[in-house]
Amino acid sequence: MTDWHRALAAAHHAADRGFAVFPTTRSKKPAVPSPHPEGSRERKECRAACGRPGHGVHDATSDHDRIGLLFARAPWATGYGIACGRAPHHLIGLDLDRKNGLDGVAELSRLARQHGFMVPPTATVATPSGGLHLWLTAPADAAFPNSVGALAPGIDVRGPAGYLIGPNSLGDKGRYHFAPGADPGVVVPCPPELLALLTPPPAASVAVVVDTAAVRERIGRQDAYVRAALAGEDAKVRAQTQPGRAKRLFASAASLARLIHAGALPEPLATDVLLDAGLATGLSETECRRAITNGLARGSATHQPAA
Repeated sequence: MTDWHRALAAAHHAADRGFAVFPTTRSKKPAVPSPHPEGSRERKECRAACGRPGHGVHDATSDHDRIGLLFARAPWATGYGIACGRAPHHLIGLDLDRKNGLDGVAELSRLARQHGFMVPPTATVATPSGGLHLWLTAPADAAFPNSVGALAPGIDVRGPAGYLIGPNSLGDKGRYHFAPGADPGVVVPCPPELLALLTPPPAASVAVVVDTAAVRERIGRQDAYVRAALAGEDAKVRAQTQPGRAKRLFASAASLARLIHAGALPEPLATDVLLDAGLATGLSETECRRAITNGLARGSATHQPAA
């Protein structure tokens, strides 16, 4: 069986279980080329409204005839994507990375302890790089953004308009498969506490404004070493471009936590400096505060004396 045939068979099997699918390449990108010219407005804005295939996750379907037609247009396909947020499952995908010094599995466990929920046993896919994709269901009206590292370092979230690479797909680094011990037929609801973390709160009626001048005055009252540390982390956050802004903010918070733990730096000042820098990169207040809180917690735990 060729990789194309294996991916097609797996896609049909996923469709039998109610998941909407579409073909992907070894690089995990949609396999069917866009019908719109490069650089055109339609290429950027069309979401399959034109009726032609080639719109990535917007092509996803559980109709077997349509799946066959999509794969026929992409004989180079080696995998398939599963659209998240679609009825009947309204799938949430948690992509837990274990690479480049990140451990999304450990971070999810930390969030569970911090916010008082259990990570439920659910359908889980092992990725070629050693990570995991956890499948969870959501209420039909759940609305939250797809994100990379915003929930915590090493955790990417896939919901409405996002997708996960399906099991038995072949990517550049190897094949995806259901994790040992996981029941592929069991996809459980997302814990309410975790869903609340994924769902942004209603927009505040008053925009958040950090009094930069007051923050600078407070910085000036610190000793030279603390001033240098704050300036360094502030510069790192402001220089970070997307993606990676939340990860950088987390890392800077974790770094400053050692000074807080030593009693050399007031935590409110560190928070305000990082919040001001994070907002300047375009992150929302919610994203900033989450990254800062998690980073300070991580840094504080790192510098706790051994029991």
